[in-house]
Formats: sequence, C-alpha cells, structure tokens
Amino acid sequence: MTIQYFGAAWRAGKGNTMVKNFEDLQQVSKDNVDVAMKSVGTMSKGAQAIAVEVADYSKKAFEDSTAMIEKLFGVKSFEKAIELQTEFAKTSYEGFVAKASKIGELYADFAKESYKPFESLYAKAK
Repeated sequence: MTIQYFGAAWRAGKGNTMVKNFEDLQQVSKDNVDVAMKSVGTMSKGAQAIAVEVADYSKKAFEDSTAMIEKLFGVKSFEKAIELQTEFAKTSYEGFVAKASKIGELYADFAKESYKPFESLYAKAK
C-alpha cells in the first residue's frame, strides 16, 4: 500500500518537489563555490601586491643603507658623521612611515575586495 501511495503522489506531480529542491541545492552549492573561488583569486592578487611593495621597500632600504655606509667611510670629522647619520635616520623613518601607510591601505583594500563576493550571497539569503 505504501508503494502505491508514493507512486500516486509522484504521478500527481508531488514528487517533482524533491527534484526541484535538489536542483536548488546544486545551484546554491555552485554559487558558493564560485564565490569562494572569486574570493581566493582576490586574496591572491592582494597578497601579491603586498609582497611586491614589501620587496620594493626592502630593496630600497638596503640600497639606501649601503649608500649611507659608503658616505660614512668618506667623512673626515665626527660632527659630519653625526649629521650624516641623523639625516639618514630622518629619511629612513619618513620612508618607513610612508611605506607602512601604503601597505596598510593595501591590507584594507585587500580585506574589502575579498569580502565583496560574499556580499552577493548575503543579499540572496535575505
């Protein structure tokens, strides 16, 4: 009797609900994977941009330090050496603050951009 009941329900179109729900589940799963892949792509680009900035800063800092040491070896007086080191410390600090601010902005943009794909899912869930 149970088999006949399910067979009658299926023929009446009530069994199509399960198929539709399964198709909806598949679509939701596909959407979730697509959003995750977009987010990972964005995170990859952001991490790459940050790595480039850090590498550029490291290279420039090394070059500036090397030039400073060369200048320091050519100094004839103690006062000139102190003046040279003070100027180097000031420019190094300013360069560091500028680069740290830029990297901070990159991190903020990185977080915003990696969250954007999830906003569409959130909007669909409402």
